[in-house]
Amino acid sequence: MAFGNGQHHILTVLVENKPGVLSRVAGLFSRRAFNIFSLAVSPTEDDRFSRMTVVVDADSAPLEQVVKQLNKLIPVIKITELSSGEGVEREMMLVTVRAPSDLRSHVTELTAIFEAKIVDVGYEAMTIMVVGEPEKLDAFSDLVKPFGIVELQRTGRIALPKLARESTRLRSVKTARG
Repeated sequence: MAFGNGQHHILTVLVENKPGVLSRVAGLFSRRAFNIFSLAVSPTEDDRFSRMTVVVDADSAPLEQVVKQLNKLIPVIKITELSSGEGVEREMMLVTVRAPSDLRSHVTELTAIFEAKIVDVGYEAMTIMVVGEPEKLDAFSDLVKPFGIVELQRTGRIALPKLARESTRLRSVKTARG
């Protein structure tokens, strides 16, 4: 599920947490034939709002057009594009991998290398949770593919803007000096 050469827009959209909002936003993209790579939505720290992270194919959807269309929807509060390097992005993947007893240690080693977690174990398979940047999940799934992937599910990206790295104290010193 690689997103390819950065040819996408990552939008975080703050919306009112009301029934039908997700349907309206998804419908907007669908009606305009914008290709969505992933869509993740959940309530924020304030129950009145939800945050959607929408990863849109850049070729199918010029950014300005997407933003204009989203701004026309009443429940949209704020839209932010996170350019490459401006946001902290994460995704979660659950993957069930064939792991009979003779191969289980190999799968367990890969799990440890990727700082993943085994969340379920059966006689012939294991379910593993991997959290990280999308490229990390791509790499993990590529490496376990030879063992046999039984099932795989990814959440889609979630993202927030990176925080400022300069402390308030340093800023005031710089301002005082001119």
